Amino acid sequence: MMHSGERTDVLIVGGGPVGMALALDLRYRGIDCVLADAGDGEVRHPKVSTIGPRSMELFRRWGVADAVRGAGWPADHPLDIAWVTRVGGHEIYRYRRGTAGNRPAFAHTPEPDQICPAHWLNPVLTRAVGVHPDGPLRLRTTVDRVLRTDDHVDATLTDHATGTTGTVRARFLVACDGAASPVRQSCGIDAPARHRTQIFRNILFRAPGLKERLGDRAALVHFLMLSSTLRFPLRSLNGNDLYNLVVGVDDGAAGRVDALSLIGDALAVDTPVELLSDGEWHLTHRVADRYRAGRVFLAGDAAHTLSPSGGFGLNTGIGDAADLGWKLAAALNGWAGQQLLDTYETERRPIAVQSLEEANLNLERTLRRRLPPEVHLDGPEGERARAEMAQRLASSGVEREFDAPEIHFGLRYRSPVIIEDPDVPVRQGKPDAGWRPGSEPGYRAAHAWWDADTSTLDLFGRGFVLLCFAEHPGVEGAERAFAERGVPLTVRTAGDGEIAKLYERPFVLVRPDGCVAWRGDELPPNPEYLVDTVRGAGAAHGHR
Repeated sequence: MMHSGERTDVLIVGGGPVGMALALDLRYRGIDCVLADAGDGEVRHPKVSTIGPRSMELFRRWGVADAVRGAGWPADHPLDIAWVTRVGGHEIYRYRRGTAGNRPAFAHTPEPDQICPAHWLNPVLTRAVGVHPDGPLRLRTTVDRVLRTDDHVDATLTDHATGTTGTVRARFLVACDGAASPVRQSCGIDAPARHRTQIFRNILFRAPGLKERLGDRAALVHFLMLSSTLRFPLRSLNGNDLYNLVVGVDDGAAGRVDALSLIGDALAVDTPVELLSDGEWHLTHRVADRYRAGRVFLAGDAAHTLSPSGGFGLNTGIGDAADLGWKLAAALNGWAGQQLLDTYETERRPIAVQSLEEANLNLERTLRRRLPPEVHLDGPEGERARAEMAQRLASSGVEREFDAPEIHFGLRYRSPVIIEDPDVPVRQGKPDAGWRPGSEPGYRAAHAWWDADTSTLDLFGRGFVLLCFAEHPGVEGAERAFAERGVPLTVRTAGDGEIAKLYERPFVLVRPDGCVAWRGDELPPNPEYLVDTVRGAGAAHGHR
């Protein structure tokens, strides 16, 4: 039952993974929220399945990484990507990525990517967030009207389970209501298309015998090389019997071909198949012109939609939640400066644009690829054609789509609340194979093992953290300046030379979202300038 005139700090519209991630972040910070979702909590056609490493790190902070890891993906199923004429047919090229059980530990993250399709992920997040009345998530609830004022937002909510309507007054509203975002439209914010819209079909099916038939030729993703229609991924969703086939519909005719016969074309082995669903979707490349209208913010697909090639879409949305969560908490707790909430757009919008372009490059690589008919031939001529194609795949950077730490970790925030290092050149281009994030301001602070089972990342999250790799008389002054302004700060002193080397400066200030706000060889003589800048109360261009 909804009461008229209910109040909350933050109203989140849309309970997909991004809305739930934001609710988890706010709850972690002790902020009250209401999360309204029109759906009933069921995922009928799981699309997203790879949770990127940065999202996993955030899930670790919010206490759900173990549940995501344990949701059901088998530890012994290969995470390989294979380019094939047909699944079970000729294999042209394989990018080997081991299995969740046997891949080596990564130097740059304690939380490598995980396979967790939406029909597993949503229940994990739903349990963590909590369904009303035990938690903030209200299912089958629509937000029908949003009225913005200078100091709050009034919204009308209808609970479709009971048919009751009530109002909620929130200090802030965050729209996580998807690509068509009615809230974005009601704010008059445009999200223009950046590339041509394309139409695809997602065909979800069960094939209980396929994994066994493939044996050691099984893969996480099989990229087909059959035709302009069947040149997209066939993906194992649960490592067992559930698969999704992406079909291109651009030429029109493919939109009418029967789903079972498309699956039959894609599979070279004879095995029973049960069709579960078949839906068209439009691939749009959009980034909202603005991420904020007064007390209303956009996050996730409401703010940006990008090609799924590369798996950056969901991860970009979860990154939005992590950036916005601590800033809303700072505003609600009274220590945010005037500029802090505006830096959400300043920091996150360029990341969406960069990720969109990177995802589109991956898509274009697949679309431009010529598919010579000879690759299907048995015998020497076919083998020659396949060897040439393998060479072309290897040299065209196909692995980037599945291994891009520099997109997941290496995108940089530029904003008035980050004090840039004047003598560090901006990193250009693709880093080398051994690349690791360090401590440059604007980047995610590096992972290293602080002790046997604590990552440096586990030190970050609540408030600001000042890492000290050297003694300095100014530490008390910094603590005092933060305390006087009510800004939470923890000081951590580290003796570990390895971490000090990775962090490159004796003093590094890390924000609540794990991003480096400032670093230096010594603490500034005026710590007030430091704290005012990083909380968004500084002059836009102060002295360094």
